Amino acid sequence: MSVPHTTSRDVTFQGYFIKKGTSVIPLLTSVLQDDSEWESPNTFNPSHFLDEQGGFVKRDAFMPFSAGRRVCLGEGLARMELFLFFTSLLQRFRFSPPPGVTEDDLDLTPLLGFTLNPSPHQLCAVSRV
Repeated sequence: MSVPHTTSRDVTFQGYFIKKGTSVIPLLTSVLQDDSEWESPNTFNPSHFLDEQGGFVKRDAFMPFSAGRRVCLGEGLARMELFLFFTSLLQRFRFSPPPGVTEDDLDLTPLLGFTLNPSPHQLCAVSRV
């Protein structure tokens, strides 16, 4: 969920009149899961962010840290920390479903609430060392 904004003037947006001073909370999932922006919005698909040569592409519809003047100031740090965290995990461990469970058995549907949360899962982390 994004940071609340307040309209600085009266505005009409998609046919709706919004009075000056109205609090607006943008719903970023409406962009992050938009069928017109993503080939498979509800599936983990790294190719969403790669060009034909395998290089990284930043898409305008990807805005997990919001956009504009109110973009999260910690985005750069968060991206760096997440990269280092997940890289170190993937270097040290091989992750798989527990014995007797296949990847097809996993239900990756997020839990609905005020925010989208991943469902709890059991998994095996086997050391690579």
